[in-house]
Amino acid sequence: METEVKLMKGNEALAEAAIQAKCDAYFGYPITPQSEVLEYLAREMPGRYGIPLQAESEVAAINMIYGAAGAGGRVMTSSSSPGISLMQEGISYIAAAELPCLLVNVNRGGPGLGTIQPSQGDYFQSVKGGGHGDYHLIVLAPSSVQEMADFVFLGFELADKYRNPVLILSDGAIGQMMEKVTFPQHEIVKPQKPWATTGKSPYKERNIITSLHIQPEKMEEVNLRLTEKYKKISENEIRYEEIQTEDAEYLLVAYGLSARISHKVVELAREKGIKAGLLRPISLYPYPYDVINKLADKVKHILTVELNAGQMIEDVRLAVNGKVPVSHYGRMGGIIPGPDEILKNLETYIK
Repeated sequence: METEVKLMKGNEALAEAAIQAKCDAYFGYPITPQSEVLEYLAREMPGRYGIPLQAESEVAAINMIYGAAGAGGRVMTSSSSPGISLMQEGISYIAAAELPCLLVNVNRGGPGLGTIQPSQGDYFQSVKGGGHGDYHLIVLAPSSVQEMADFVFLGFELADKYRNPVLILSDGAIGQMMEKVTFPQHEIVKPQKPWATTGKSPYKERNIITSLHIQPEKMEEVNLRLTEKYKKISENEIRYEEIQTEDAEYLLVAYGLSARISHKVVELAREKGIKAGLLRPISLYPYPYDVINKLADKVKHILTVELNAGQMIEDVRLAVNGKVPVSHYGRMGGIIPGPDEILKNLETYIK
């Protein structure tokens, strides 16, 4: 069977992938620049697979996710930065209750209402646990429309495997840009969920799902179980891409849209005789600390490129552990730097 190639926006490719991944229900609220997700699902889901519902708010949407995930559904929501902020309490509940679901943040400029233009200012919120308590999301950072689609399938798979929410952290540019995309031709088989709250019957006991544990001993037991799960995730689910790092003397570290631009920076630098390479983290949690640490043994300087004031640089510095200098270059407010601009900054560190 020949694979069909389609030209789609990133948001639309993500939405189409959700249908093909057999998402049972989508609950969301429109907000630029991700409104196409809800619009596409409202048009395409009925009659194909799953149920789309526009909630009255982002707070309502995340609590619908909590209930439907607890009942065993394969469920998903999407929003953009201020909307994701409104969901944080619910996300913490879902993480504590160990419920699989897929969350999507098509990041826009902030803080505040900000701008509808692309940004990477939600890195801290995404990877450090934006809500209360000790918890982590699995965070995937696409850098293309194809990955917007691919990470839906991967995200649902990881969510079910670890009973943990997964976040796709995109941005307004990738959500809006159009590229060629293909979809897998294999059958999707969803796992059984014997823990789900599907009611009591003569054949099974009632399941109870909660994030409320009044006794401190019980709460610590839950925390320890979560910590052990995050350890397994960190051991098994680190994803990254290396570009011309074998002989690199200068290393760029960037994810998502910034990685696309930085790839071109590496090409331009090589043309000028500068041995540059790129490390692209694909999983932002778990983060490829060990890979960056080993690369730090070979390079003279590391430059993080981010569409923010400098957030991921903190994880890069933790990984490097003082071996080499680490600097940051970024633009904010929805401004996207060009490759020449970044290369000019990189050259200031070359001795």
